[in-house]
Amino acid sequence: MVLLLAASVLTTAAWNRGAEYDEQYTLFVISGTPRPIWPTSVFPAGDVARVQAGHAGLAMIARDLRHTDVHPPLYFWAASVWRWVVGDGLFAIRMLSVCCSLGALAAVGAIARRCGIQPALAMLLTLGCYGFAYTGEIARGFAMAQMLNLCGVASVLSGRRLLAGALLGAAVMTNYLAGFVAAAVFLSAALTVAFVAGFLPVLSIPIWFFVAQRGSRSGQFPPFELVPAFGRLIRYSAANLTGGLTLYVSEAARSIVAVVLAIGLTGLAIFVLRRWRRIATAPARLLLIAGAISPPLGVLALGLMFDNTPIELRYLAFATPFVALLVAGARPGRIVLSAILTVQAASIAGLILRPETMQPARATAHAATELVQDGIVLVPRGNDGIGIVGAFATEAPPTMPILVIGSDDTSDGIRRRVARFRRVVLALVAQDAASQATLPKMRATFVHPDWREVAIGLNVIAYQRSDDGN
Repeated sequence: MVLLLAASVLTTAAWNRGAEYDEQYTLFVISGTPRPIWPTSVFPAGDVARVQAGHAGLAMIARDLRHTDVHPPLYFWAASVWRWVVGDGLFAIRMLSVCCSLGALAAVGAIARRCGIQPALAMLLTLGCYGFAYTGEIARGFAMAQMLNLCGVASVLSGRRLLAGALLGAAVMTNYLAGFVAAAVFLSAALTVAFVAGFLPVLSIPIWFFVAQRGSRSGQFPPFELVPAFGRLIRYSAANLTGGLTLYVSEAARSIVAVVLAIGLTGLAIFVLRRWRRIATAPARLLLIAGAISPPLGVLALGLMFDNTPIELRYLAFATPFVALLVAGARPGRIVLSAILTVQAASIAGLILRPETMQPARATAHAATELVQDGIVLVPRGNDGIGIVGAFATEAPPTMPILVIGSDDTSDGIRRRVARFRRVVLALVAQDAASQATLPKMRATFVHPDWREVAIGLNVIAYQRSDDGN
């Protein structure tokens, strides 16, 4: 029943949530066009979907990842094969993550049985964690890595050390940050030569990719500062469990909701600690707590080593199944459990329905559609022409004419490129450093005697020629 509920929840989220920046990397890599070069002239938004519908072979994907990306290959290979079976499109690719999440929940149930924890409760609490559900429906490799990690832990508990090593190595081959859990398992379970024999041969593949990619995206994260990083870590760790509940209330009530949630999470941690000895056996408890704390400690360690702040909700989501197992193992009473499930239900409902937790592509495309009339939409290229352009075009009508604007374009050049149009709509989407630098230039272009502002919408501004009588 929990798996049926999970399938319904995650499929609904995959269908209802707007396209995201990072998902476009998945779609372009498996299409064989990892870094598209957009025309300098106007083109219909549907051209982006046609580019994304290409099919790259496994060798081409491997080559493109080593030269243009920062991720290991297993998820992309699986997504490429998946497309041959289920078809193209963002929702189709998202369903791979949904299926992997169902496998992850099944593995949580297996772990719970081995630890003497009620399986259905552990699975339900895992599904209710915002970070698990969110990463479980997006077209990225987190859900697959999560599933492989949890299957590896289940194999450890069942004594299949060679298989456990291979599975945890495959998790790292899917997402480098899955290595936090693999390290925690190795250290906490004092694993044997059999585990190493399964782990190291598989690990050699992601290492080969990482060596080629290690210098990529050097400016992806801000510099590391301990106090801000620790505060961000706490906020995102809490968000992994309760989602964006503070975003759904008025500004005046936001602080109150945040304090109530903080008190509730602190109380839950104390509750688990007080019932610590009731949770499984001592070795199993150690394994679960290691899995819960290794992702936050791991991203802090990365920040210290590389002087950046790689703290994001999805990176910490690898901890959520272990937190859920610990809470289920503490055997909360009816009142405590009801409170937890109520908060989780509200959190997951917000994931599916509320725009506050969604990226801006869908809302911006809809607003631009209402204003564009017979004009065109100007979209910032962003860092590499993938995340912003791809997500916006996915959400826009296929016939919408768009013009991609780069950070090096001049105002005079932009005006020349739109000379034949009577109306332009600016898509004010700033999701990376390049787009943040581009938007002021886009707006300044039309602060000009030939143009006048005629409408403002969500993340959009429409301008019309001054000599146009309408």
